[in-house]
Amino acid sequence: MERDTATKQIKYEVLREIADNAFNDTLTQETIINIPYKLIPNTTPRYRCCVYKEREIIRQRIRLAMNRPPLPLENVEHIKMRSDKMIHVIPAACEGCPINRFHVTENCQNCMEKSCKKACAFGAITISPHGAHIDQTKCRECGRCADACPYHAIADLVRPCKRSCDVGAISMNEEKLAVIDDSKCICCGHCAQACPFGAISDMSQILKVIEYIKSDKKTIAVPAPAAEGQFGPEATIGRLSTALKILGFDEVHEVALGGDAVAYNEAKELIEHKEAGEKMTTSCCPAFVALIRMHYPALAEKMSTTLSPMGAVVRWLRDHEPDAKIVFIGPCIAKKAEATFEPETAPDAVITFEELNALFDSRRIDPCECEEDETFATSFGRRFSGTRGVSEAVLKAAKELGYEEELTAKPCSGVAECKIALAMLKVGKLSEDIIEGMACEGGCIAGPGSINTLQQLKTARMKKIKGKDEDNITEMLTNQDFMGTDMTRGKFSQ
Repeated sequence: MERDTATKQIKYEVLREIADNAFNDTLTQETIINIPYKLIPNTTPRYRCCVYKEREIIRQRIRLAMNRPPLPLENVEHIKMRSDKMIHVIPAACEGCPINRFHVTENCQNCMEKSCKKACAFGAITISPHGAHIDQTKCRECGRCADACPYHAIADLVRPCKRSCDVGAISMNEEKLAVIDDSKCICCGHCAQACPFGAISDMSQILKVIEYIKSDKKTIAVPAPAAEGQFGPEATIGRLSTALKILGFDEVHEVALGGDAVAYNEAKELIEHKEAGEKMTTSCCPAFVALIRMHYPALAEKMSTTLSPMGAVVRWLRDHEPDAKIVFIGPCIAKKAEATFEPETAPDAVITFEELNALFDSRRIDPCECEEDETFATSFGRRFSGTRGVSEAVLKAAKELGYEEELTAKPCSGVAECKIALAMLKVGKLSEDIIEGMACEGGCIAGPGSINTLQQLKTARMKKIKGKDEDNITEMLTNQDFMGTDMTRGKFSQ
């Protein structure tokens, strides 16, 4: 099955090769050495300048697929990496981007005013008979020349990875390679999505998952609410559950059930905050939580103390199956980081839908062709994966708790919107009662570990869950024995 982009296709091919060999007990050093030659057997390159570069990129991707940095640790710029560092730059793949940010284009009319030259405070612009010229050794990338040009003849060519990062964690080193600042990175994965060369990617835990599946220990899959429709329009959460059991999981429990529990508990928190005249934020999205912790620490006390849906399901399962291996499956790279900074409620492994797809294909499993399995979560818990889904569920639960006063929410789609809302909260200008923070535009459904496009997923998912709005969250939680689960998050690890 072809992926929708070349960079995703390469990543998929590597993951599938690793999965194939791991399942068949043939993942030896010799096999690993031969994978680049198997994927690129000829001397004609597919995308790069030469097959040698392409094979080196495959080698570095193999390391990521085996949960290792793309280069040996002694060659990694950040020797003291954060324990939750899951996103890395593949040095061999980082290329082709404009080295210098501002360029004079053919639109330059060599006008009389020379506005660009006048606007430059660093003497970086000179005028020739052919038009303006930027001396890149003097340019400080302030952008005044581009703003001043009446013809918009100066192009602002920000690298896609850097442009996509709303927290300023991407910079360039002396070799003009992208560098991720761990002290700023919230692991949203937007840089990995934005890079047209596939030079930024996450480490994978598929080998750990395969090990669990092949072991004698009970292994439980907990798929995220965004799973509906990910593997095809007919791949409902019920069919996906069956596919996961065919793959080798002993049990499957929807994270959407944890969403129901989160909605119920955050509703109680929201009521308490409202009656105390205070505002609060949700805490479901790990990248949003990291945004607050790292960039708005003064607002940490405003954040909900309720676990994320993943954490809720993991804690509930630990109460009932303390020896089981639990694997979270979702569209989110930041969930891999959450498993390290919230170890008390961490699953044993986290993989994305991309990685699960490689596992399915390695075993020739098509979720669309599987039988429907029984499911339990409400439509409100399942809609946690989209913008407004969390706040709608929380407000619904507040009504079920008998709260009659009006409650309002500020849904934020993407990091930029989250930053604006948090800034308003910080200065006391937020009018709504609660901020729903989603780092990905559109919600988790558009996460960097997704397979299909946002619109495809929206259409498929809404068809599957339409007509379940009458579900009672409290009743569902009572039936599933969730009411006795401690929903308070523990301390963040440093």
